[in-house]
Amino acid sequence: MSEPIVKFIKEIAVAITERYNLEVEEIGCDIDHIHLLCSFHPKYSGGQIVRLFKSITARELFRRFPDLKKELWGGEFWSDGYYLATIGERGNLQTIEKYIRNQGQEPKEVQLRLI
Repeated sequence: MSEPIVKFIKEIAVAITERYNLEVEEIGCDIDHIHLLCSFHPKYSGGQIVRLFKSITARELFRRFPDLKKELWGGEFWSDGYYLATIGERGNLQTIEKYIRNQGQEPKEVQLRLI
């Protein structure tokens, strides 16, 4: 994802948090996916939040960047799938925040490399 698209996704996320009373704690964007760490009221399911985020961001991205749809395979910004995990009281929130924050950056240390 290009920098203008990443920046706009983050702007849209702020609007979503205000409208739906969510708290987006971290957004990490990589080449072809994003990681989103958020808190929300239990009246919403995780799947509802994902669908909400995907539908609103795709609609607004296509509105702001009309040529984007032509660049995508099938004209859709998001794929149908997603991975969702929860963090309990004993989960390591700081580790997950750091992981998301570092999306899109080169790893500083490589443990194993195939030649």
